[in-house]
Amino acid sequence: MKLTIVETGLVPEPIRTAFVDYPGMFRALIRASDPAMDFETVSMIKGETLPDPASLEAILITGSPAGVYDNDPWIGPLMDFARAAAAAAVPQVGICFGHQLLAEALGGKVIKSPKGWGVGRHTYDVRACPGLVAKNCPKTISVAVSHQDQVVTLPTGAEVIARSDFTPYAGLHYANGPAISFQCHPEFDDPYSAALYTAREDRLGPAAAQAVASLAAPGDNALVGEWIADFLKSHAR
Repeated sequence: MKLTIVETGLVPEPIRTAFVDYPGMFRALIRASDPAMDFETVSMIKGETLPDPASLEAILITGSPAGVYDNDPWIGPLMDFARAAAAAAVPQVGICFGHQLLAEALGGKVIKSPKGWGVGRHTYDVRACPGLVAKNCPKTISVAVSHQDQVVTLPTGAEVIARSDFTPYAGLHYANGPAISFQCHPEFDDPYSAALYTAREDRLGPAAAQAVASLAAPGDNALVGEWIADFLKSHAR
């Protein structure tokens, strides 16, 4: 299977040279569970053109500093792309911004949350594991996050698979097209998460140091990567 990674954001400039880009992070995460997976990247943030989604085997939409409600010229076409992929039954995965974009494109609603920034290692209750590995379906998962926006209205037929009080719609499984999405960042390892929070200290204030300290708790990045790989394999075209 070939996974087309749609790049919608870049590692922030102050730390860009110290880390791989977001597609590289996803390749490492997913290859750990499926070494046979092939990859290609389409970088919307760099002006590349989206292909016909019906010609693809699987799609993953990355995180971005943009909001789905912004006027960036590539957001509308990406919404149309996600809807066309769902209509063509191409399996899709959305992470952070990608999670929000899939939800909005497929009938939900996303806003800048009045709860403010979500940063640090967040723990979610796992409600269900549809299409995932039932033998590896724990009661909770803990993964680093970095977001201000949240899904506040579910698309029709969407099932909540992970939640917390801070983020009630943290993981979704979509009925209208094979898709799953997560608000958290399983592709972020701890050194990157710590560097990101520190780089944003001017915006986060004391929450930056608290977020870095929260990374001492164990994370479930590898498990979510396994879920993603198995979801994609279970919907191979």
